[in-house]
Amino acid sequence: MPLSRRTLLASATTTALPAPAPGHRARLHTGFERLVADGYSVLDGRRVGVVTNPTGITRDAEHIVDVVHRDPRVRLTAVFGPEHGFRGTAQAGGSEGRYDDPATGLPVYDTYLKSGRPLADVFTASGVDTVVFDIQDVGARFYTYIWTLYDCMEAAQLAGKRFVVLDRPNPVTGREALGPVLHKEFATFVGRQPIAQAHGMTVAELARLFNGEFLATPVPLETVRMSGWKRSGFYDTSGLPWVPPSPNMPTPDTALVYSGTCLFEGTNLSEGRGTTRPFELLGAEGLDGRWAAAANEEGLPGVRFREAYFAPTFSKFQGRTVGGVQVHVTDRAAYDPVRTGIALLVTARKAWSGFAWRPDDWIDKLTGSARVRTMIDAGAGTDEVTGAWQEELTAFRRVRKGYLLYT
Repeated sequence: MPLSRRTLLASATTTALPAPAPGHRARLHTGFERLVADGYSVLDGRRVGVVTNPTGITRDAEHIVDVVHRDPRVRLTAVFGPEHGFRGTAQAGGSEGRYDDPATGLPVYDTYLKSGRPLADVFTASGVDTVVFDIQDVGARFYTYIWTLYDCMEAAQLAGKRFVVLDRPNPVTGREALGPVLHKEFATFVGRQPIAQAHGMTVAELARLFNGEFLATPVPLETVRMSGWKRSGFYDTSGLPWVPPSPNMPTPDTALVYSGTCLFEGTNLSEGRGTTRPFELLGAEGLDGRWAAAANEEGLPGVRFREAYFAPTFSKFQGRTVGGVQVHVTDRAAYDPVRTGIALLVTARKAWSGFAWRPDDWIDKLTGSARVRTMIDAGAGTDEVTGAWQEELTAFRRVRKGYLLYT
């Protein structure tokens, strides 16, 4: 996928605040912090609506909506909530609906499962002329906030609105893209466009990519980039408080494994929902220590597997004791979450005769094609499965490189 004319257009229409002055201390500053430091110049004179959730906070753990609402320099008139809602009270597959925020009195509009003209109509009805996006992502293609970003960009263009993205760190680093690239015929809300399963980008970088490669007509886009972030940095190096982006993403450790072990949502095994370590604990009734032994024999870098037993309080196997594994990352720099997820699928299928895919083939939506499912069913091993996507991944990495903002 060579860089296109739209790549050049995206670069020309995307702006960012100036870099910090020489000698500035290399502490990470989010896009919101940079916005405030610049006196909100990007929002000057605009009627502003913010797409956000509980992760849109300051270093002092105050929500940006509360901060901006009381600042006379900004005319904040609306809030837009994604999956789980603006205040984060809804579980997976839910939202908070339309309401007035008790803390600020601002109208809160629901964006979940809205796209295209219906979402554009929401932006029009809100009366805003500038839509601001500030949500913490976790680095996986099937985490829906990046597709809320995409849908909101497309809808903002249809409604004639400006779009501003306030950047935050990719918590699992931005070193490299990993895993299969989505095939367009498998596009859903857990993957709208052909990007890698672990994309290795920030939300501002993704916005630039979406604008340059995928939107039929680019939206007027401005990005407020971070300062002090390095692509090699994990979340605990940021100095920022962690707020769970969704109910089953309690810690940065969850995000580290999620882009691989979320694949178990596409099986009849528990992916650990209903436990205190979702996506780190995996299992089913009838599984025992043979799975952990088989997974350890794969010799995967930076990870070990412990035989584990647990009883989920909700979701699959609710209230029943199941056996399986706990994923222990021993060297996060060497760890490959997507390869690990594939190896666990391969070994689970061999270790447990009850292994099955979800009947709706959800695994195909998560991996972006039918290839992983059909290859594992045919007896393919980890190397064969992961080798099958290398050509498309290399092509995506080439395109991705043109949209990166950080070193």
